[in-house]
Amino acid sequence: MNMDSRGKGKTIPLLRSFAYAIDGIRTAIIAERNMRIHLLFSFLVIGGSFFFSITRMEWLFIILVISGMFALELINSAIERVVDLVTEEYHPLAKQAKDLAAGAVFLYAIFSVIIGIIVFFPYIRKLFL
Repeated sequence: MNMDSRGKGKTIPLLRSFAYAIDGIRTAIIAERNMRIHLLFSFLVIGGSFFFSITRMEWLFIILVISGMFALELINSAIERVVDLVTEEYHPLAKQAKDLAAGAVFLYAIFSVIIGIIVFFPYIRKLFL
């Protein structure tokens, strides 16, 4: 059973739950600067992937990294909003919750860049040799 504030205790039809998820993604893109930055870099990486005709295995890594980054950023934004909803005043645990979520996104972003370097460096090197 899906407990949703829109219909407490009622099961949400599948298509409606997809619409809620899309609303969440749209909200993140509109309201979150970092989500827009991730979106921009995702388009650049996908463009580079087509340009260099990367292998199927490399595509799998690129898709995994991009989708993981979006998912983690959505979770981070949700955590920030819940913390803000619970308390308006400064609390060390609220700060830690936000910092931990942001740290997870930052760590994933670092590893995403490393994976991007591993995938694209050989292609870029070939351009200059």
